[in-house]
Amino acid sequence: MPRLSVLLLGAFCMSTFIASAHADTDMRAALESVAHLTNYPVVELRRYDIAPGRRERFVRYFDAYFPEAFEQLDCMVFGQFQDRAASTKFVWLRGYDDINARPIVDAAFYYGPVWREHRTKVNALFPGASDNVLLLRPLTPQTEIPVLPAVDPVDEAHGARGVVVAQIFAVEKGDEDAFAQRAQAAFVRYANAHVHPAGVLVTLDVPNNFPQLPVRTDGPFLVWLGVVENDAALKDFEVLASQIEQSLEDTGMLRGAPERLVLDPTPRSRLRWWPVADTKSTP
Repeated sequence: MPRLSVLLLGAFCMSTFIASAHADTDMRAALESVAHLTNYPVVELRRYDIAPGRRERFVRYFDAYFPEAFEQLDCMVFGQFQDRAASTKFVWLRGYDDINARPIVDAAFYYGPVWREHRTKVNALFPGASDNVLLLRPLTPQTEIPVLPAVDPVDEAHGARGVVVAQIFAVEKGDEDAFAQRAQAAFVRYANAHVHPAGVLVTLDVPNNFPQLPVRTDGPFLVWLGVVENDAALKDFEVLASQIEQSLEDTGMLRGAPERLVLDPTPRSRLRWWPVADTKSTP
């Protein structure tokens, strides 16, 4: 190889190495920046029906006004999404320090200045009640939903990437522990599926301590969450997901067929495809 080519190749390799090292440093710094945002063991999986043709408007309001407003109250918006199943569906995940923090946070937000300023416009986008809410907890400390760094408006100018998948299993009452064991064993198969696991949650069976916001009482449920990089990865993943859903339905411990949500993160959703999302959430 001519000497000039060798020098150019060496320079290219060195620049690539430096860029990679800088990227790794930036990612580690980003993870360190959210190290204090942990321990949100009470989780709401909230599903809203938005008026036809109004979801994009709702997403813009939500992303602009609400994530940091909750965070200031020590409540975490893990992520927010548009459901692919219907153009009127919006889904988001909210976490609290504990069940006693829930009414305190909710009262502070819904009777506070941010919601008071924007509620008229936002409420106008709802055609009815938004009561499709599961109150959940992590199955184990290792299956908590991770808090990823906020979307960087400079380095992630195009917004959040990836596709989030939620599998929801309606479990027969009395079979919760047995089904969880079977489910955990089945989810191990996702380890080689190019998916970032993002939580395994189960129903938190406690009274609703903020009745102004209804929660579902038709549990128990078990929910698996994961993130894939793109539609090609989703296509491959869904083959395995269908197999696992069928195997768990065959246990006879479910009250119906598993439900699968395929969700596109909104531009500012924390929960997204993130290169170093080696989370605690493992099957």
